[in-house]
Amino acid sequence: MFTNSCNFHCLIPKDSGSESEMLSPSMNHREPVILNVYDMYWLNDYTTNLGIGVYHSGVEIYNTEFAYGGHSFAFSGIFEITPREHNELGEQFRFRQSVQIGYTEFTEEDVRRIVEEIGNQFRGDKYHLMNNNCNHFSSALTQILCGQEIPSWVNRLAQFSSCVPFLQRCLPKEWLTPNALQCSIQTAIRDRDSDSSPL
Repeated sequence: MFTNSCNFHCLIPKDSGSESEMLSPSMNHREPVILNVYDMYWLNDYTTNLGIGVYHSGVEIYNTEFAYGGHSFAFSGIFEITPREHNELGEQFRFRQSVQIGYTEFTEEDVRRIVEEIGNQFRGDKYHLMNNNCNHFSSALTQILCGQEIPSWVNRLAQFSSCVPFLQRCLPKEWLTPNALQCSIQTAIRDRDSDSSPL
């Protein structure tokens, strides 16, 4: 995991060949799993009435919100923000609402290992509006943590966009790569380059 000066974290999975530790839910503590949903700026003022909202989402647990975005590199597109702080995402995002999905008995350390592991599936270069977007990530994470999917209305755009295949190319880049993720990418690349440079 890389920490940067912007107070965001980019979660880069370890080598896929390494052995994963067994995760064991704690029976002593139940932590809420919350879905935070964001409107995509002004667009939802027009599309929500049609039942096709354009939403970004992240999963809040242990006072951290995990979300996913796209970039062109072959490492995780998962990043962290302060829960419900839409300013960390960018000016085109506006916090809409929180939805409690359930509870988990996984520890905070286990949650971080889970997020790191699924970073292999949710790499930045594998982002796809219809098949592998931020809402798919949120649903995958909540299923692991508490056995529940996110509400279907949050990801309705992915179903609609299958009828309009060029839609992803029309969306502004900052919608797919929020500010917090852009900052994480820069730090991850800088750290990777410094690790590979000869002493």
